[in-house]
Amino acid sequence: MKKSLIALGAALACASGAYAQSSVQVTGLIDMYAGSMRMAGDAERTNVVGSGGMTTSWLGFKGSEDLGGGLKANFQLTSFLRTDTGEPGRFPGDNFFSRDANVGLSGGFGALTLGRGMAPNFLPTILFNPFGDSFTVSPLVLHANVPSAGWPFGALTTPADTGWSNQITYTTPDFNGLKANIHYQFGEQAGQNNKGNLGLNVLYFAGPLALTGFYERSKMDMSFPTPKVQDLKTAWMLGGAYDFNVAKAFLTYGQSKVSATDYNSKTFSLGADVPVLGKAGSVKLALARTQLSGAALGDMTRTTTSVGYDHFLSKRTDLYAVGMYDKRTDTNSGTSVLVGIRHRF
Repeated sequence: MKKSLIALGAALACASGAYAQSSVQVTGLIDMYAGSMRMAGDAERTNVVGSGGMTTSWLGFKGSEDLGGGLKANFQLTSFLRTDTGEPGRFPGDNFFSRDANVGLSGGFGALTLGRGMAPNFLPTILFNPFGDSFTVSPLVLHANVPSAGWPFGALTTPADTGWSNQITYTTPDFNGLKANIHYQFGEQAGQNNKGNLGLNVLYFAGPLALTGFYERSKMDMSFPTPKVQDLKTAWMLGGAYDFNVAKAFLTYGQSKVSATDYNSKTFSLGADVPVLGKAGSVKLALARTQLSGAALGDMTRTTTSVGYDHFLSKRTDLYAVGMYDKRTDTNSGTSVLVGIRHRF
């Protein structure tokens, strides 16, 4: 009997050890705001209770399994949410797992991931502006990724979605703060084998200094279930940030070009993040300016400025308030104000 109990205890210990090597986590973020919004070119002002003032709300699962010898298997399945209505996705028709849907291996060689994940432009854009990944008030993100009235898809700094489907991504090991991500997205259409999208980004962090750059060449829009052939578009951006302790400064410059329509955009951005109240809060200031040229729209310039305050109630919950001014040379300007709350879990 004693031997049986010892054997059972050993088996349970082995089982719990094996279980500890694998983990699955439910994670997400809820961001809601109330505001009065008007972008440049909008006919009227809109009063809203909206989702994603500072960060697009999302929910999902991620996990990893230790395979031994430093090798791990990893997966992510995460979905964007419109928490003002309870609908999935960033907009009607968005894929359910449009944020992440991938699996891969990581180890001393770096990481290899297959499936939907971030596009090459995304990390450099959101890490090098004080408003991060806000598609509502970040001037750099608005100029790079968000079409609006009179500001078409071709005018955007980046050539495609912030996420790429059907892609293989290789992430290098960390070389003293230097890391690169190489992306290739397959066309997945018969006769379009040469229409894949290609891109890479580089990130460098050394104490208070951070540097980045990305390049993308997009021949197809693979954001949705039915691929659409589009004009060749190329884009690149360089950026830097420096933390002076009393404030963190951001600077970026990038260009994009659409071959068939002759769209050519040049975007410059500045920003600062100033901690206050013992770093419980921060004052955020950001400006982006884009010069657009092209036969379809003619020449125009857009300048967007945002000023905000973000206050953390805890490590997971913060309150924010932002004012934004958006101006284009071809139309009327617009102002927006909003207050919101964000919670991570």
